Amino acid sequence: MTEASAAPLPTARHLCICADDFGLSLGVNSAVVDLVETGKISATSCMVRRSAWASGARTLRRISADHLDAGLHLDLTRPGIVDGPEPGLTGLLARTYTRTIFVPVLLADIRDQLTRFEDVMGRAPAFVDGHRHVHQFPVVRELLIEEIARRYPAAPPWIRCTAPGLRRGADGWKAGVIHALGGASLACLATRHGIPVSRRLLGVYDFSDDVLDYQRRLSEGISACRMGDVLMCHPSAGLQPNDPHRSARMREYTALRELVFPMRTRLGEISLAPLSRLFQTGELARDLAPA
Repeated sequence: MTEASAAPLPTARHLCICADDFGLSLGVNSAVVDLVETGKISATSCMVRRSAWASGARTLRRISADHLDAGLHLDLTRPGIVDGPEPGLTGLLARTYTRTIFVPVLLADIRDQLTRFEDVMGRAPAFVDGHRHVHQFPVVRELLIEEIARRYPAAPPWIRCTAPGLRRGADGWKAGVIHALGGASLACLATRHGIPVSRRLLGVYDFSDDVLDYQRRLSEGISACRMGDVLMCHPSAGLQPNDPHRSARMREYTALRELVFPMRTRLGEISLAPLSRLFQTGELARDLAPA
């Protein structure tokens, strides 16, 4: 084979695997800490108004920020009672899209959650996203970006973008719907304020996979990743009453524990890394394009 006809050499890539919902339950906390310590994930997003946050955060804050991005999972659909069922999204969607939501209360909630994170962790969040992707809704995104820019002018946390990764079948349709709820507007607004944004969101599905199906999904997502992508997951080591995804969480945890990094794929080697470190070192542009 001549030099001109040789295939290009595989390239090394970094991926962010983010476990959502830290603080939701003791089972979620236990799974996240285990996956961090065994090198299976590089980020977790924290629910600072849920019952297991305070106890779990004491362990989380001991993990070096060089190895883990701990972020705020903005939570605007909390249960009416502790660990009760969550309300639907319809009400919040209606109030934000009609811009009838009471702004002072919403802004106070955003500020309170950022403050709760800072008070317990002793530092700013590495990133901000939203439980059920609420951080991209109208009004919410404007208040959130303005508060981040005001609060962290020198080193703002990155924002999780919801631009779809894999676009096939029903999962691709769901990913497209999520992004259509405000993802592009959020990314543009953050970029205008000089706030870094991740590239694409992988890991969207309907939570119906068995362990083998989810393992295949993980493999596909990891192989397709690009620098700056986030693969979200929702592991738990125990069942939580009133959690509609409790069984899926345990299946995800089982599958995630089997990952080994660095990972060789046909497109090259993939390693885990916190996105904040890649933004800081310049390995990632602050205004990533989703495509």
